[in-house]
Formats: sequence, C-alpha cells, structure tokens
Amino acid sequence: MPIQAQAFLADILIVDDKLENIRFLSDFLSKHHYQVRKAINGQAALMAVRTLPPDLILLDINMPGMGGYEVCEFLKNDFTTSSIPIIFLSAGNDVTDKVRAFQVGGIDYITKPFYLDEVLARIQTQLKLKDLQKELKSRNEQLQNTLLVLQNTQAELIQKEKLVNAGRIAAGIAHEINNPLSFILGNLSPASEYSQKLISLIKLYQQAFPDATPEIRNFIDEIELDFINSDFTKIIASIHTGAERIRSVIQALHIFSRLDQSGIKPFDVHESIDSILMTLLYQLELEGSVGISILKEYEDIPEVIGYTNLFNQALLNILQNAIEALKSRFNSILDSSFQPTIWINTQIMPKNHIKISIKDNGIGIPQENKAHIFEPFFTTKSVKKGVGLGLFTSYQIITDIHKGSLIYQGCPEGCSEFIIEIPVSGDFYTNSL
Repeated sequence: MPIQAQAFLADILIVDDKLENIRFLSDFLSKHHYQVRKAINGQAALMAVRTLPPDLILLDINMPGMGGYEVCEFLKNDFTTSSIPIIFLSAGNDVTDKVRAFQVGGIDYITKPFYLDEVLARIQTQLKLKDLQKELKSRNEQLQNTLLVLQNTQAELIQKEKLVNAGRIAAGIAHEINNPLSFILGNLSPASEYSQKLISLIKLYQQAFPDATPEIRNFIDEIELDFINSDFTKIIASIHTGAERIRSVIQALHIFSRLDQSGIKPFDVHESIDSILMTLLYQLELEGSVGISILKEYEDIPEVIGYTNLFNQALLNILQNAIEALKSRFNSILDSSFQPTIWINTQIMPKNHIKISIKDNGIGIPQENKAHIFEPFFTTKSVKKGVGLGLFTSYQIITDIHKGSLIYQGCPEGCSEFIIEIPVSGDFYTNSL
C-alpha cells in the first residue's frame, strides 16, 4: 500500500555546527509535523536557502568561518530572502549579543540549553506572524488593484460625461450656426454675380460717358472706384472662404456630436485612401518643383463594414495633419535634399482587424503636446489654420464609433506616425448609435 505524502506545517532550516543540537531540534520538530533541513555552517546554510528558501531559519550565532550574524546580514540584504524570519540560537545570554541579533535582522533570540516547549511556541508565533504578514500583503495588493480599477473607472466616467456634455454643446452650436450659415452661403453666389454685373455696368457707363460731370468725377476720386472694382471681388471671395471654413467646422462638430451616423455599408479602405489623396492633390505641391511623395504599401485586406463617410473624414484629418507638418518643416529648413514624404501601409492583423499606418517625415509633435493631441480644441496651429477638432474627431470616429484604436507614436528623427486598427466587421455600430 503506497505511503501518502505527509503534509508539513512549515519548512524549517536549522543551522548549527553542533550535530547534537541539530539532531535534538530536528527530532523534536519532526514529531510536530515540521519539515526540517540541516546545515552545519554558514556557507551550507546560504546554499540551502538559495536552492529552496525555507519558511523559517533557526540560526546559531557562534560558528567557525561565517558566523550567524554574517549569515543573517547576507540574507537580509538580498531582496529574495529578506522576508525569511530568523530566530537566533546562542549559548550566551549577554544583552549585547541579543541587541546585535536584532540589529542585523533577527526576529527572536533563544538561549541554550533549549526548552523545547519554548522553542515550539516561538516558532509557531513567528510562523503565524509571517502568515498574517503574507495575508496582509495580499489584501493590500488586492486593495491597490481595486483602487486602481476604481480610479480608472472614475476617470472613464468623468471623460465620458465630459464628452456627452461637449457633444450636446457641439450639437447645439452646430444647429444654431448651420441655418444662418446656409443663408450666407446660399446668397453669396448671386451676390457675387450681381456685383460683377454692377461693376460691368459701371465700366460700360464710363466707356459711354467718359466726360463725366465734375460732381461725378469728384465722387469717383473720393470713393476710389478703381480700387473698389478690383477689391470688391476679393472681398466676396474672402467671405466665401470664411463661410466654407465655418461649414467645415460645423461638419466636424456634426461628426463630434454624432448627428449623422447613417450609411453603414462595406467599403474598400484602399479606395477610400486613394480617393482622399485625389482630393488633396493640390495640397501635395509645395514651392517650386518640390512635391510631397506618397509611398503606399498595400496588403490584400478585406472590405470593412462601417460608416464610410465618417471613416473617410478621419483619414482626411490625419492626412491633412501630415501635410501641414511637412509644409512646416519644408519652410523651416534650408536643406535642398529634404524630400517631404508620406508613407501609407495597410495590413491584416489577428482577430480580424486591419491596420493602417500613416507616417510622415515632418516636424513631429513636441513631447509636451503628445498627451493632448486627441483632446477637443487642442491645437498648436494659428487661429487661421486650425480649431483643434481634426485629430479629436478622427479619434472619436475610429475608437468610439468603429470600436478600433488610434495611437500616435513619434520617431527618433522627429517624424510622426498615426496607427489605426479597426475590426473588419461586427456589431460595433449597434452600440454606438
């Protein structure tokens, strides 16, 4: 009949150069169901601890070679063994020895000759304290983990509440501005047409009646008619440019507040990228004969089910950001060999995701701004060039609406890379409406 393995209460290492002491303590502790190991000197004790750390050490102070104090100091200075409780054994009862024992890290001190019941009680007490410390440490770690989860949850709730409120504000602003903006844009074309006709009529009058009355000639000089003729068209064009810019901000606010999420359908990511690059073609030409190079590396990837228009808007914002970074670097350096470049890579990823990388060798993003680039209304551009919604709306479209991820990473040479990962298909859209 096989012998069942005995369940020991604890593993105890006895270190003493006197074999009779080791045998005496070992027999006693074994009868009380402790597993006992022995070492007859300091070096053997350290080797035994390295091989398998015990639960407790009974350590003699006076041993040839490496004494007990030295062994204890060595173990306490090692992170992996510093928590092992050490009870010193000594034939001396001098107060100085006891003080030294506690100073080097011992937790108890037993004098010879031994009283076995006292030895057992001290061992049980120290092992109980060790178990309590281990339990306390475990509970502290659990509390720390729970606190971390609560802090993260709180931060997420605060962020979501901010986004909800910002979305409501954005929706209200978009609605209030959109109506008068439509009125302005709707009237700009006829206003431009009428102004051209009126200017043409004035020119015809000047040709037909070159000899105007003194009163008319004085008024023409006073209002600078020639300047008005040339500048009025520019003013109309400026108004139209400003109105279109307002409309682009309204469109960004619509995306931000999710006012339009229709149009869920399969689409080809490569076609989306190529069509966006076509719309940006005029922006890819810099000064002189220098243009921004587009280097594409496309893998064979499946179609994606999602909001095509919103996804295209996200890509457009990122690509426009790359173009602005390249223009800034091009205008700030004198190196004629610099070739502004955008690299676009796509590939299939595990778990039926696709990855899109958009990288440029522009000016990059300063370290202090990296944590804020996806925040609403954060921008390093001038007021005329940006309102800080481009990257934020891209982040919302990719992460919140399409349940993917959008991350930024810098490069050692100062360039930027935006990496998009989105699921190819799934029920992501049912939760985002």
